[in-house]
Amino acid sequence: MTAYYDDLETRAPAEREAALMRALPGQIANAMTNAPGFATILAGVDPASVNSRAALARLPVTRKADLKPLQRAALPFGGLVARKPGQVRKIFMSPGPIYEPEGRRDDYWRSARAMFAAGFRAGDILFNTFSYHLTPAGSMIESGAMKLGCAVIPAGVGNTEQQIEAIVDLRPSAYVGTASFLRILVEKFEEMGKPFPIERAVTGGDALPPSLRQWLREHGLKQVLQFFGTADLGSIAYESEAMEGMILDEELILEIVRPGTGDPVAEGEVGEIVVTTLNPDYPLIRFGTGDLSAVLPGASPCGRTNTRIRGWMGRADQTTKVKGMFVQPGHVAEVVRRHAEIGRARLVIEGEMANDRMTLKVEVADWTVPNLAEAIGATLRDVTKLRGEVQFMTPGELPNDGKVIEDARKYD
Repeated sequence: MTAYYDDLETRAPAEREAALMRALPGQIANAMTNAPGFATILAGVDPASVNSRAALARLPVTRKADLKPLQRAALPFGGLVARKPGQVRKIFMSPGPIYEPEGRRDDYWRSARAMFAAGFRAGDILFNTFSYHLTPAGSMIESGAMKLGCAVIPAGVGNTEQQIEAIVDLRPSAYVGTASFLRILVEKFEEMGKPFPIERAVTGGDALPPSLRQWLREHGLKQVLQFFGTADLGSIAYESEAMEGMILDEELILEIVRPGTGDPVAEGEVGEIVVTTLNPDYPLIRFGTGDLSAVLPGASPCGRTNTRIRGWMGRADQTTKVKGMFVQPGHVAEVVRRHAEIGRARLVIEGEMANDRMTLKVEVADWTVPNLAEAIGATLRDVTKLRGEVQFMTPGELPNDGKVIEDARKYD
């Protein structure tokens, strides 16, 4: 099945990086000139100077959680869209509510590349079970399918019996939707005593654990691949037939940062996915998705040379309450910032409800620094307004899972 959507997918990594960095200053200028919200966020920034990853990393991160208050202050898009509301093609409403634009370009969400990697070609019939009501997932897939020349059955969600009838009558080539709903459909066919007639699927929006992928194969699906995207950015990364990580889209600049900060982590370390998009309509600059992942070394065996990530690994916002006070990843980051001796840190909260105990586990190379534990504990109390113990760990001892706050309390 190995074939490529275009020549961009097989560029030398250095060539791709140079092209992205050449395009970056223009996108910064576009955001600051045409999106008044970013003119405020990036005030004082010289767009021409943002031509490297180091320069990009000095800009503030705008996180998913920031969108709702920004939009309420300047409806509908918080001043972050470089088009007037009447100039976009569609306006979606995700839970929150958060409003997302769909621009007028073909394949606005860039999903065609992901579906091409899954083997979808002109003439295929796609059974699209992503929602078509207010949220953009259904349109995201449909626009890519139109680009490829596929036909689409706009199934959406619900009406399972009617969907089964459509599958039987129309014989679609492939399924697109959540893995959980795909399982429901397969089980319905099994109850009817009939084999599931669709052999290929691309899933997203929820988890596809190895056990479920294997179960689907055992029930007649020859190929089940994943893609990862958001309502703000569209397609971010996708699996190919190699199924070794998820390959980054060509029009994005990816950073993995330590949760609660904008600081990039070392390659391979788990952190929050932060994306800068080259989309001229919605020029999101250092957009923190709130999702955790990590970069995989090397290129995919399928021949695509772009960066690979491990896929979705959980949520970065680990905010929790301790003794009635909110404790956030940014608090842990601030403690680390104030003590150069600390490498990585994790705040562990234990105990039964109403008897919370906090322990800040810190990786420290030199444990002999005088009064270091006491100093770190005092900083923890100053930042969080809560008392906690400090426990030294050797560098590399903390798990590489992106957690900076671990809630280990017992709730039963």
